[in-house]
Amino acid sequence: MVLYFLIIFFIISPFFPATRNPHWFFRTADFIRLQSLLIQLILLGLLFYFEEEFTTFSWILAAALLGSALYQFVKVFPYSFLYPRRKPKENSDGHVSILAGNVLQTNDCYSKFIDEVNRFSPDLVLVMESNKAWENGLASLEKDYPVTVKVPLENFYGMHLYSKKKLQNVEVKYQIEDDKPSIFFDYYTHNNSPIFFCCLHPAPPSPSENETSKERDAELMVTGKTIRNINKPTVVCGDMNDVVWSRTTRLFKKMTGMIDPRVGRGFFSTFHANYFFLRFPLDHLFHTRDLYVGEMVRSKNFGSDHFAMYYEIHHKRKVETPKNPKLNGDEKEEVDELVEEGKQNT
Repeated sequence: MVLYFLIIFFIISPFFPATRNPHWFFRTADFIRLQSLLIQLILLGLLFYFEEEFTTFSWILAAALLGSALYQFVKVFPYSFLYPRRKPKENSDGHVSILAGNVLQTNDCYSKFIDEVNRFSPDLVLVMESNKAWENGLASLEKDYPVTVKVPLENFYGMHLYSKKKLQNVEVKYQIEDDKPSIFFDYYTHNNSPIFFCCLHPAPPSPSENETSKERDAELMVTGKTIRNINKPTVVCGDMNDVVWSRTTRLFKKMTGMIDPRVGRGFFSTFHANYFFLRFPLDHLFHTRDLYVGEMVRSKNFGSDHFAMYYEIHHKRKVETPKNPKLNGDEKEEVDELVEEGKQNT
């Protein structure tokens, strides 16, 4: 009976996010698709091992479990290294590199994170969950990164940005929640138009954070609307507290036409750094089609519950920023509803 119960639960639970219920209980299934896919295969094996005589009910369970597993496989497969990857031609006319990491506010391994910065030597360093202690702990970076944007907070949503050269049009915005900042700026590479950066860290749906995903979803949609109103090469990066195969993130990518460089390269699961089986790809970078990502590397463990990600972003030579993708009426309505629900929930 226990085996039957587990099989039925894992047949149904992968479809919870399809209900569009924003409560964390229904959204959790999106986060654990890789883990639950493995559990489904184990349960299928156990069913064949322990079932002495297959009945019609047994075959229905096996078929439904396999179908649910295939549903999950289709969702996650594009982000594996086995998926065919379209490699861009080397036609860069300028690039910028960034190391983005959620350092965990209570983590005090400042030197280990600085070692990762020195290892990659990026043009930009984005630090999330940074408070005053982290600001002081990273003070030595300012020798090589004299341009800074500092938003130290004690609520696990502080944010610091370090740059080797001057930034333009820097804005710290609180798009949805008054205590969850985002950083926006223009970065000029060698000879082209500026690259517009949106650095985000919305709160996740969880029992200890926001009960629903409404605020997080709204921040992604508001950022998407901002991107649709500008005509610049654009990068969105940070700890999104969402997985790339979720409906919300897929809608965000569709409304902006942005590319996920993870496709065909691997999952690059960044959380939880200390538990191999409980890892999800929560830290992301998306870019417009006039850019491409060359090198993409996950950092070493530096004491946080997240790994950091290093990206080398190139501007394509003689490629204009593409026009906004068209959204149908239902998609436009969904975007507006997500924004409105997020604002009402704050």
